[in-house]
Amino acid sequence: MPNAVLEAVAAWADELTAIRRDIHAHPELGREEHRTAALVAAKLREWGVDVTEGVGRLGVVGTITGTHPGQRAIGLRADMDALQIEEATGLPWASTRPGVMHACGHDGHTTMLLGAARWLSQNRDFAGTVHLIFQPAEEGRGGARAMLEDGLFTRFPCDAVYGLHNKPTIPAGTFATRKGPALAAADRFTVTFRGTGGHGGSTPHLVTDVTIVQAHFVLALQTIIGRNVPALEAAVLSVGSIHGGSPVSPNVMPAELVVTGTARSYSPRVRDLLERRIRELAQGLAVAHGCTAEVEYRRGVPATVNHDEQTEVAMSVAARLVGEERLDRAMTPVAGAEDFALMLEARPGNFIFIGAGAGPDGTSPNLHTPHFDFNDAIIPLGVAYSVGLVEQELGLEQK
Repeated sequence: MPNAVLEAVAAWADELTAIRRDIHAHPELGREEHRTAALVAAKLREWGVDVTEGVGRLGVVGTITGTHPGQRAIGLRADMDALQIEEATGLPWASTRPGVMHACGHDGHTTMLLGAARWLSQNRDFAGTVHLIFQPAEEGRGGARAMLEDGLFTRFPCDAVYGLHNKPTIPAGTFATRKGPALAAADRFTVTFRGTGGHGGSTPHLVTDVTIVQAHFVLALQTIIGRNVPALEAAVLSVGSIHGGSPVSPNVMPAELVVTGTARSYSPRVRDLLERRIRELAQGLAVAHGCTAEVEYRRGVPATVNHDEQTEVAMSVAARLVGEERLDRAMTPVAGAEDFALMLEARPGNFIFIGAGAGPDGTSPNLHTPHFDFNDAIIPLGVAYSVGLVEQELGLEQK
């Protein structure tokens, strides 16, 4: 079966590459994917797939039913949105929209799932149903939640759901996943310190100094990692911005200073710990220096936690495609986040990385950088992986 799929997709390689590059040239931010969603729906209909548009506003679901009786159904998901980054690749298919580009490979994910849809629409000798889920707004704009709240798994019942992401830091022709937590929960914190402010030259002794408080706070954050998080668990705390005072008034001590940052964790217990300790440190240090602290902790997506049974399925499919030696079954968890986590909370499933490796020029710029471009050479492998999941889960007949 893998060879049959790869051979079939090889005949469509130029067409799929053209689709991917067209999406790349016309990127759309989350909640704005009108053109991309329309393109996806049109291609699915062209290939005889039942299409539902507007799921979670801009989500598209294609449904393919097998020719054999069966009640089981699975979902295969791809994301469609781009990022607010100015592209610097200089490629002929580079973004035509200033300040927006496909810097994470969602154009490639969408194309691979479209390729799988085309193959499955022509090879329906399986028992059950496949739902092809094209999700908008993965990059922090709530796309998965919007689709779920619009009844995704009620309207399109799935016994299991599978997701995939390219990874340029591992070689093309490889896969990596793991059971349990695979990506982190991503939260944000904002701490506003308030004091009296005042003249830093003539009367600093009369001032409650928020700059001293924030300095102690930023250093103390890392004691949470070193002394509160258990040594065999992982978490990340990083400060992303510090704002206070005015560069044109260096003799004025600010009355207010704002610190923002990100918190990453892999278990609910550690997530709760981070929120509690950030609040305790900020408020305790503020009181010690005669100031106050207002703490806002905003929870984003939870950790992406793979289910054991479906991860075994995913690993079996990947191993058949590339060989056991090119499959990492126990990858190190990634500190990035993925809103597919919400789908995994709703249904059992797996999230896997497909190696993207170096591009045609021998370089492999990382995700979320201005020089990134999806490696079109891995499109057939991504298509074959999705088809392999259907074979494994729904008994696609060998050819």
